[in-house]
Amino acid sequence: MSLFKRSVVSEIMSHAGVVFSTLLVVWLSVLLVRLLGDAANGAIGGDVVLGLATFSSITALPVILSVSLFIAVLTTVTRNFRESEMVVWFASGLSLKDWIRPVLRCAVPIALLIAFLTLFASPWAYRQIEEYRQRYEQRSDLSKVTVGQFIETQDGARVFFAEEPVTPGDELGRVVARVIDPEWLSVVAAESARIETQENGDRFLVLSEGHRYDLKRDTSEFRLFDFDKYGFRLESRADATSPAAMRELAERQIKARPTEQLFRDGNDTARSQIMWRLALPLAALNLALLAIPLGSVNPRLGRSGDLLMAGLIGLLYMNLINLSRGWIGSGQLDFRLGVWLVHGVFAALMAYMLWRKLRIKAPREARPAG
Repeated sequence: MSLFKRSVVSEIMSHAGVVFSTLLVVWLSVLLVRLLGDAANGAIGGDVVLGLATFSSITALPVILSVSLFIAVLTTVTRNFRESEMVVWFASGLSLKDWIRPVLRCAVPIALLIAFLTLFASPWAYRQIEEYRQRYEQRSDLSKVTVGQFIETQDGARVFFAEEPVTPGDELGRVVARVIDPEWLSVVAAESARIETQENGDRFLVLSEGHRYDLKRDTSEFRLFDFDKYGFRLESRADATSPAAMRELAERQIKARPTEQLFRDGNDTARSQIMWRLALPLAALNLALLAIPLGSVNPRLGRSGDLLMAGLIGLLYMNLINLSRGWIGSGQLDFRLGVWLVHGVFAALMAYMLWRKLRIKAPREARPAG
């Protein structure tokens, strides 16, 4: 029995390590491509890409760990059946239910780690991400400009291109800017640019030795200005925010809120977030146990159908958790029921499937000859 447990635990953890490494590399690759694209477009600063990638990876670890554990148990059980090792274990007096203890030996520590991540580490990581974004949004348009690149701000209303400064004291060299407002389309070119702060706290972008070209929309009216110095007030953070941006900000804030504060809030939105944080460690345990009957396949049959069915069941589990979270947030589902409902259904499914696999029909009695 001890040999069986050691071999099962060792193989599950080995498979889990390989799957976890693979999923993490894939996640980081996709994340870095997206973050670098945002940095190139001026949505974030290039100096915060590494920090955002680190904190975003922390928020993704609970799901990655849950999926890794599920795949590891599934592939371990499947391999033992495919290579007929289960015949040896069954002949030694073991049954499929003897897999439960070694699987739990692997799953419980991982579920506790996931609980720590969802309840404490992930909210902290979301707060760090939010601080990074807020610090970047507080920077002026000029500070977001990267030398030698076109940078968009204000959702494309301003586009900047700047060269290296050649005069001491200048923050940027030659600058070309396109500015769109409801009435005019303007192009401004200047030899240099810098930021000036007035006594009352107003901040201005000051361009030196340049030209401004204005074209009135839908007319032929055209204006040309030559200037030695030209300044305009930078945008204020007190400007109205669009409803979509406000919803996104609210979503980021609820994810970043500490768990104990969510319990104090006591509203439906807070309860839905609590449900999600509690759901992932429970789902990891359920999926690990569910992988035992799902992985006990007939070695003479193809493996594609069984793996596809296991993947669909895991995907359905996660989608139902998300659906329940939405219902709790909208008040359509009571929190006390919703926090256990999906897990109870899949626990019952796991027990039923395991019972079906354990049920062995008694052999027919042999009839005497003659």
